[in-house]
Amino acid sequence: MTYAETLDYMFNALPMFQRIGAAAFKKDLSNTLALCKHLGNPEQKIKTIHVAGTNGKGSTSHMLAAILMKAGYKVGLYTSPHLKSFTERIKVDGTCISEEAVVAFIADNQSYLDELKPSFFEMTVGMAFWYFAKEQVDIAVIEVGMGGRLDSTNVIVPEVSIITNIGYDHMQFLGDTLSLIAAEKAGIIKHNVPVVISHTQEEIISVFQQQADAQNSMLYFAQESYHVERLADRQGFASYRVEGDAKLVLHVQLLGNYQAKNLPGVLKTIDVLQAKGWTITMDAMQQGLQSVIDLTGLKGRWQILAEKPLLICDTGHNEDGIRMILDQLEQYEYHQLWMVLGMVNDKDVSKILSLLPKAAQYIFCQASIPRAMPAEDLAKQAASVDLQGVVIPNVNEAIEFAKKKAAPEDLIFIGGSTFVVAEINDI
Repeated sequence: MTYAETLDYMFNALPMFQRIGAAAFKKDLSNTLALCKHLGNPEQKIKTIHVAGTNGKGSTSHMLAAILMKAGYKVGLYTSPHLKSFTERIKVDGTCISEEAVVAFIADNQSYLDELKPSFFEMTVGMAFWYFAKEQVDIAVIEVGMGGRLDSTNVIVPEVSIITNIGYDHMQFLGDTLSLIAAEKAGIIKHNVPVVISHTQEEIISVFQQQADAQNSMLYFAQESYHVERLADRQGFASYRVEGDAKLVLHVQLLGNYQAKNLPGVLKTIDVLQAKGWTITMDAMQQGLQSVIDLTGLKGRWQILAEKPLLICDTGHNEDGIRMILDQLEQYEYHQLWMVLGMVNDKDVSKILSLLPKAAQYIFCQASIPRAMPAEDLAKQAASVDLQGVVIPNVNEAIEFAKKKAAPEDLIFIGGSTFVVAEINDI
């Protein structure tokens, strides 16, 4: 098959949560374990870091990968979903897996895949482990897809596990209380493997303590070691004052204020790796954070796309993520706020809509996936909480409409769903 035919096979023959939602979700690890066994258990041949959490796990994974790259290691990085190209999911030293390698993997394993019938995500996890082992990476940063306990990535025994934060998302799969969701995330904690909690949330501390005790795992609450304070932006970087064993200022290429919640976990994870014998200097850490986008290609996290009017996108899409976006928007000076919004149809969006500013002008759109909530339906739900706007389903047409209507001193925000951000032409 050509690369295009291979993608068609993967996207259409294998159930894909990104596109169809719940029908693609598997409730056990049997397919992943079977696929890994078929591939010769590549996940056992590589060192890994496992990253879970409701928000922040993608940024955390990329920051850790960048630091390890600057420390001189050959680093694999597995993340999801992709924004533009499938190959973004699997990277070595910031370079995406080649189209030829994707074609080769499917060609070599298609008969087994047809027999096993894994989900799209299960297949990509197997492909990532296979590729990282083939490339002989020194270490791979593996981001959980959803939850933790039953996530396909949860077949690894990592050097360290890290859980970023717990919020309300994917509740139909993970539970409807923070404790239940935290228990699913805590499922990545392995026997004798240290675990770092980035953001301390009092009501669920005991969930992590119980799981760590059961697994005889050292548990670190990163904020007990590192206090992080956001300073003013400096020449395109977000600056943070960090107080720990020493005081320092870090400049981070990621501009979202929410990185203040992720940084303690990143720094503590580096401490744990150093204690296990990994050589990571302060200089490598500073350089990695300062060039994380350049090194890893991360997109869509508080990304400024244009000026006059200021055009910003962010992939935050659940209640906690939207709150952080709104907090950061309040720090900007603008005449009128325009919000180009689209969401998915398998979540309760009422709480998110109730948070949004009524003074903004809205353009409701929808991503080109079956899971997308029809823009008309989103507009109707928005109207019920007094959010007014127009319906322009096509994402880029919606953005162009906002750009034509907005004055130079206005601000346009694009988001509501990762899949809306993925369709932006200029990203």
